[in-house]
Amino acid sequence: MAEEKDKLQEENMTEEETPKTGENEEAADGGNAEAAAEPAKAESKDDNKKEKKKKEKADKKQEALKEKIEELEDRVKRQMAEFENFRKRTEKEKTAMFETGAKSVIEKILPVVDNFERGLAAVPENEKDGGFAQGMEMIYKQLMTELENMDVKPIPAVGEEFNPDFHNAVMQVESEEYESGVVAQELQKGYTYRDSVVRHSMVAVVS
Repeated sequence: MAEEKDKLQEENMTEEETPKTGENEEAADGGNAEAAAEPAKAESKDDNKKEKKKKEKADKKQEALKEKIEELEDRVKRQMAEFENFRKRTEKEKTAMFETGAKSVIEKILPVVDNFERGLAAVPENEKDGGFAQGMEMIYKQLMTELENMDVKPIPAVGEEFNPDFHNAVMQVESEEYESGVVAQELQKGYTYRDSVVRHSMVAVVS
């Protein structure tokens, strides 16, 4: 009986010790897991920092590219504006040069017109129906037509109020027909080219 009792005590002791061993193992496993989690957390933080830095770097690069694009667009706009101004200025200068050249040619032609008019005025009445006089008249009319097509027009003078912008008064005369300050006589015909004076009319004005 004593032996059986001792055997039962030994079995009870073994059963009581077994759970304690399990608990120790669980505690040991828990400690190992926490110890293993520490480096994982540190590594995760490092990864987050790296990602953040990488993102900041990418954002800065994107901003720099955006500023560069805006700078280039602004430069292109300025160059286009400068080119447009240059084109307009060149066109204006070209037109001015053409007008100056045309006026210069017209000034040289006007004395020829004057001589035509003097020659036609000197033809005697009995010879005006002759072939020569009629030929001169036709050439004169053709010349005046071409000048008119070029916007060259004679300046109205006789009977017009004196205008220093168009008339050059060289003498004063008495007149019963016209009032004071009115052009009574045209000594040399004046002309305009596209509304600008090529040659002023040389006139006599009523005093």
